[in-house]
Amino acid sequence: MRQNMRRFTRLTAGHSKKFANHVHMVSLYTVWFNFVKVSTTTKVSPAMASGIETRLWDIADLTRLVETYEDAARVT
Repeated sequence: MRQNMRRFTRLTAGHSKKFANHVHMVSLYTVWFNFVKVSTTTKVSPAMASGIETRLWDIADLTRLVETYEDAARVT
């Protein structure tokens, strides 16, 4: 994770000033890594390799997931 996210290397000013923003970014990265990114060794995403998902997600699926979460948060 530290190698892929610039906010963990402290070489830039791209760090999170609020802890909540940091938590959200780590959550987005984890979902992207497990459902969108194709592994070089298995040629599928980790979620597909473990049998959780049958297809590879794209960024539109990830955006739809975030929008659904935000809509549910507005209602409650």
